[in-house]
Amino acid sequence: MRVGVVGLGMGLHLATWCERLGIRVEAVCDRNPASLSKAGEVLPNARRVSDWRDLLDAGLDGVILANDFDEHAPLAVTFLDHGVHVLSETVACADEEQGRLLVEAADRSSATYSLAENYVLLPHVRLIREALPEIGRVTLIEADYLHGMSPEGVDGLIGDPGHWRGTIAPTAYCTHSLSPILALTGARPVEVTALTVDTAAPRQASVMAVRLSTGALAITRNGFLQGEPDSHWSWVSVRGERGLVESVRAQGDRAWSVRVRTEGWTHADGRAREEVRVPPHLDGTLTGGEPVGRGAEGTVLLLRAFRDTVELGAPPATGVREAVVASLVGVAGAHSLARGSVPVPVPDPG
Repeated sequence: MRVGVVGLGMGLHLATWCERLGIRVEAVCDRNPASLSKAGEVLPNARRVSDWRDLLDAGLDGVILANDFDEHAPLAVTFLDHGVHVLSETVACADEEQGRLLVEAADRSSATYSLAENYVLLPHVRLIREALPEIGRVTLIEADYLHGMSPEGVDGLIGDPGHWRGTIAPTAYCTHSLSPILALTGARPVEVTALTVDTAAPRQASVMAVRLSTGALAITRNGFLQGEPDSHWSWVSVRGERGLVESVRAQGDRAWSVRVRTEGWTHADGRAREEVRVPPHLDGTLTGGEPVGRGAEGTVLLLRAFRDTVELGAPPATGVREAVVASLVGVAGAHSLARGSVPVPVPDPG
């Protein structure tokens, strides 16, 4: 399998993992000469170009889009129309029209669209999925995607108009919290109400209350808040009619463990059951026996899934409709904020 990579920030990280997993990186692209030079050191056999259009007729099986946050959809549509499979990082679309065009392109293409949503495949999310039958119908599900950073570090991102984080709405980057929610529940987001966490710093963090098609409520927290165990924090909590399953809020390997509780009234002896479960390590055969860090497991499984989609015709781990609807929650959330935190319907991509 031969792929190209557009955008060499996170893209270079994904490209390195591709090579380790036996996926050949044929070409890399970035507008920044320094980024291209660095990629040449890491991937000396990959062709280097500064214009993504040079990859359209390069005979690629797939392309990984890791360019600026809100610029993925037009490239994805073009590559799909050229029969190139797409794996797109961060979000699928910046607005409803882009989402519609992307779904239409994927429907008519011989190739497929996948969202590079590794958070759906992280150890704690996989373990929560296994435990869901024990807690009954989901009533409330919460997910955090938060960064703990210094004020100077935060301002260097969201305060910089030259960085994509300085231009997007505080609700926009919600896929790492929304996608696990949608994957675990199988639900569709119907309506969203968004609030900024701190009115003194409205761009730093947002909370969204999302009504799901099942009737359950989802709560997401996104952005920059202090006190989290690790810089890029993922926490998921699911309450069902019979109990609770949630990831452990802790540092290091403990963060991938899951607490499961079922209430006493659900058992014949009247006693509640509670335990902490530790996920098994990823099968080393996926990487030729090489150990995989817990935080990298989602990336390994994501790239393996993309290869299976391209080579074997397997369904994408996160397909185009799931990707678009998760992204449109952030778009609708921005509209909610602009209107004084009123409920806003989430568009249906069809």
